[in-house]
Amino acid sequence: MVFIGMDHGTTGISFCLMSDEGRVIDVFKIGREESKKGLVSATEELAKRVDFEDVKLMAITYAMGDGINKILPTDKVEDRGILSINGAGKVTGGGTSVFSELEQLDIDSIMIPGLHKDSTSLNELFRAAYSHQASPEKVSISYNAVKETGWSNFIVADISSNSVDILIEDGKIKGAMDACVGAMGIVHGPIDLEMIRNIDEKGASANDCFSHAGAIKIAGIDGKVANMKDQLLENYKKGDEKAKLAIDTLIMTVAMEIVGLDVVCENEIEGIVLTGSIGSATEPFNFEDEINRYFKNKYELKVISKESGAIGAAQIAMDVYNGKKEILGIEVDI
Repeated sequence: MVFIGMDHGTTGISFCLMSDEGRVIDVFKIGREESKKGLVSATEELAKRVDFEDVKLMAITYAMGDGINKILPTDKVEDRGILSINGAGKVTGGGTSVFSELEQLDIDSIMIPGLHKDSTSLNELFRAAYSHQASPEKVSISYNAVKETGWSNFIVADISSNSVDILIEDGKIKGAMDACVGAMGIVHGPIDLEMIRNIDEKGASANDCFSHAGAIKIAGIDGKVANMKDQLLENYKKGDEKAKLAIDTLIMTVAMEIVGLDVVCENEIEGIVLTGSIGSATEPFNFEDEINRYFKNKYELKVISKESGAIGAAQIAMDVYNGKKEILGIEVDI
């Protein structure tokens, strides 16, 4: 038996193939731009690695996931589980084309919801404060974090193109801080006063501002998402002062957000899980060491794979197939 997990990420769509023993068989990624242009096929890439008859269940994350609040069979989900594709990061169409391919496969699949105001699993204070907190892959990332650590009370810091921090308490997701209201990522970040004025004066859309509010804003970098991240890191390696300021600022905002989530946790935090392409980075800087400058060894830090979204989704597929009725407080309804 094989289980598949899909992570609908900012720069690409990742897949994890997992055995029924929970062993990762393979993890691979399809670029959004390549998928949109028809240069790569998710179906063909999967077929190279697995016999579809051996796949028992696939778990899918897609876009904001704000149209559902339970884990549901994909064929029972309307509008792919989203309320709108507008106003939340750059839309390239790459993820849409991959989803369309997966719909044509004869594989049982489930969809993982995002975290939002209609998520009955969350603390009511978080639901009252924020209409949207995290997209579905943050749920699968958190599930992988639980599997990797065995912790019940901790914070997951997923730092990449955007930064989202998730609070898990008593083994359930209590709440999270989304990129548009909290810490900076490489590309995305919170919309500040200057941006609000620019939006009001019709200088830019809110989506444009959100997609240029991360570390790249400080470094003065623009372009395609994947290229911007590579350029920022390359500039950092070369000793560029603006790039260093950008990374240092990103780390500070993540540290502030993590400590804020700790404050509202009713239990003692067991540790912090770091993931994402930046959160797990060791070069050209060690993210764990840099953020610990603020924590001063207060927390145990655990770095997990930057592919934790796809791995966690495969773990969810496996556990749901084996009869689990709840994932991190989220109801399974199949």
